[in-house]
Amino acid sequence: MYTTPNTQLWTGRLDGDLPEERRFHQVIQLQANQSVSKNKSAFSIIGFASDEGVRRNQGRIGARKGPDAIRKQLAKLPYCLPEEAQLYDAGDVHCNNGLLEAAQRELGEKVHEQLSTHNIPIIFGGGHETFYGHYLGIRKFLGVEKKIGIINIDAHFDLRDDDIPSSGTMFRQVLERDANAGYLCLGIQRFGNTKALFDASAQFGCEYVLEENVRFSQISDVFKQIDSFAKKHDFIIFTLCMDAIDASAAPGVSAPSPLGMNPKLVKVLLKYIAANEKTISFDISEVNPEIDESEKNSKTGCISCSRNTGWIL
Repeated sequence: MYTTPNTQLWTGRLDGDLPEERRFHQVIQLQANQSVSKNKSAFSIIGFASDEGVRRNQGRIGARKGPDAIRKQLAKLPYCLPEEAQLYDAGDVHCNNGLLEAAQRELGEKVHEQLSTHNIPIIFGGGHETFYGHYLGIRKFLGVEKKIGIINIDAHFDLRDDDIPSSGTMFRQVLERDANAGYLCLGIQRFGNTKALFDASAQFGCEYVLEENVRFSQISDVFKQIDSFAKKHDFIIFTLCMDAIDASAAPGVSAPSPLGMNPKLVKVLLKYIAANEKTISFDISEVNPEIDESEKNSKTGCISCSRNTGWIL
């Protein structure tokens, strides 16, 4: 299920080799499966090449190609992190033959491995089923007693009560099994969720902010809710589903949002959450190159990821 990093993805323009001239493709280090880092300012990219959860959720498949698409766009960006920071590509976990649960467990092992060697994991999905594997690794690393706060930027709750796990069940899976986990979702669409899902949110004590209330004019209120939520938990893990963003900037998702959030506003939220001292990891999901338009989704996604390196420096 695991493949080592692909050097051919990390190419791009060369402006020079001075630190101030470099781009991501010039600084990325390819991390073989057995390699570790002891640098406390290290970040590891882990890909989760899966759209099995989307298929099970009757969505538009193609997100399995998302990790490589994001890497290709990220490779071209100017690299502005301090010299002491290190960035690794730790390879990909693949979901083969529909074995989603096994792939999620393998992703969890890779996330745990990176945290155990002082690397901050940044996971490139994949469908939003990526999150459950992300969570498994965090919980294994922290143990059962620590309180984990999940912050999800998403148009959907993903609290479906289905017999088979999918890209619409992950947060319910966590909350049903983990009494020390809490959930805050930012960007919920009124017409993207059934009444049953709003009821499930109340049942599990979830917090959320509707998309219509996530505005620049109300950003201080959203920040207060994020801060209040973070205070209740020992660690924060957060996840971005690209379908929260307006479809004009993120068309390549399973369920586009024609009235989604402004990408500049999402960038502000990402930066604020990443800066919280309790934040331990990040994933981005629902980048589907097969239905993207002019690579908008992968470009928006890679900029989101570049904003979320360096938060511990």
